[in-house]
Amino acid sequence: MTYQSTLTEPPTLRLRPALQGAVAILPLCLAVLPWGILAGSMAIQSGLTAAEGLGMSAIVFAGASQLVAMGMIKTGAGMLAILISTFFVTAQHFLYGLRLRECIAPLPLRWRVALAFLLTDELFALTGDHGPARFNRWYALGAGLAFYLSWFFATLLGVVAASSIDLDSYGLDFSIAATFIAIIVPLVRNLPVLACVLTSLVLSIGLHHYQVPGALIITTVVAMLVGLLCSREKE
Repeated sequence: MTYQSTLTEPPTLRLRPALQGAVAILPLCLAVLPWGILAGSMAIQSGLTAAEGLGMSAIVFAGASQLVAMGMIKTGAGMLAILISTFFVTAQHFLYGLRLRECIAPLPLRWRVALAFLLTDELFALTGDHGPARFNRWYALGAGLAFYLSWFFATLLGVVAASSIDLDSYGLDFSIAATFIAIIVPLVRNLPVLACVLTSLVLSIGLHHYQVPGALIITTVVAMLVGLLCSREKE
């Protein structure tokens, strides 16, 4: 089947891979529930209305960026600082896009736009190793939509619960680390990735301990540079 075929495809060729994608990402959907609840509660705590908090989840759809932005809003940070920080937090999406380019570039514009919006760390974890011959747009769409709906539902729970439950006492913020550990560990297959991960680990702990301003940005940039240098040394 070629990418040029559209909705004339038999329903089974669309529904089956879409359902397979939704089922495949289900464990990550469950893992992200505490994270989404935390994001919803933080939206209210940072001074956003319920509609604004849900709107951010529906439009931005980037958990780490949302948490960083809401934390900075809560501390009174300026718009420029928030934009720069969220840019670096989501910079890995440029790499995701480059990796999937040969799979997605032949698709119609509506597909490229939809999959670009739904592209997350979790979706890339499922499809990042799919070459053009293996990549299935319906599989990616099903997985992406399932994760999107799970994230929105989780933030909705957080918004509703924020006014009546002290969510901080439940330690939900650990779900962020747990989710990324589950995503990253299987990807550590070579020295450059290992060096990048270890650099991120050491720097993030050290800079946070000494309360260095811009610790997240510094850690991200340095870790990527270390990974790049290691990859060049291998060559």
